[in-house]
Amino acid sequence: MKFTQTDYGNKKGILKFPDHYVNLAITVDNTGITANADGKKIVPAGTILGGGFLTDDTKLAIKSNDVNAEGVLFNDTDVTYGPASGAALIHGFLALDKLPEAPSAEAITALKQITFLK
Repeated sequence: MKFTQTDYGNKKGILKFPDHYVNLAITVDNTGITANADGKKIVPAGTILGGGFLTDDTKLAIKSNDVNAEGVLFNDTDVTYGPASGAALIHGFLALDKLPEAPSAEAITALKQITFLK
């Protein structure tokens, strides 16, 4: 297995209040992720995730901006070489303008312990 670490400069913060949040360790799926100009497959921080990882920690976290949402990806995650470790925010306050995609009404309802603020 090849491991390459890439530093992207300043970390993108998605939190509105950085002193109040809870994250859960997850494995982010690489299926369906398109490579960028540098050939890297990066899942951006703020991506809404689901896939059953809350009830079964062996399941991969997948993009799920719908009723199946379970958390929000906390940091950019490089899945170029396959599924990778990450962190899902399951409780906290997020800044809407820092997310790569606006959450759907269904996702907002499903994410009961996350508050989205302007």
